[in-house]
Amino acid sequence: MKTTCLFRSLTAAIYILGASGAAFADAPPGVPAAEALQRLEQGNARFVSGRLAPTTPSGIAATREKVAQGQKPFAVVLGCSDSRVGPEVIFDQKVGDLFVVRTAGEVVDPVVIGTIEYAVAHLGPQLIMVLGHERCGAVAAAVAGAKEPGHIDTVLNAIEPAVRETKGEPGDPVHNAAVAQALNMAGQLQNAEPILKEAVQAGKLTIVAAIYNLDTGKVSLLSGAQK
Repeated sequence: MKTTCLFRSLTAAIYILGASGAAFADAPPGVPAAEALQRLEQGNARFVSGRLAPTTPSGIAATREKVAQGQKPFAVVLGCSDSRVGPEVIFDQKVGDLFVVRTAGEVVDPVVIGTIEYAVAHLGPQLIMVLGHERCGAVAAAVAGAKEPGHIDTVLNAIEPAVRETKGEPGDPVHNAAVAQALNMAGQLQNAEPILKEAVQAGKLTIVAAIYNLDTGKVSLLSGAQK
């Protein structure tokens, strides 16, 4: 599976979803998905180059005071819990810009789906990014067939389909499985009923899958995202 520049080959990399029905009655108009994706691309470019957006103590305080009264994130990011992959940092965004959900291996379960449904229905973001990353520990453990105590195996079991799907592919098996995992989790969101699956009809929501390079800091969209 190949990757591409974050804003390149958008058509090949997105799920177009819609938002319809009473569940979306409270959602304020959001930033269009293409603009939201461009903001993420630009922020990641700043992070990679080290030229982050300038901030001042007064600016930080003003932002904090503004979002204290209410939030209107322009995108949802479902990412891994890995401490090196904080979305607000790698996309150079301010408090209140992103609605972030993080689980090990960006695993999707009913709680994750409900959390994202709430954001889409009530806060108005029109873009969801599922963000995997290189050398993911959870993915590596699943590839190795590790057996873990407690509820850790629940995470590994959720990644196992990506491991099976990519077994025998050329290249690094952890990278291949990490790519497949991000795509698979995006696919689960696409098919989640009722809100997200119904949304496909109205075309008000876009879901992309991407992967983060720990060495370069770059986020790349994943091609072949539509399944």
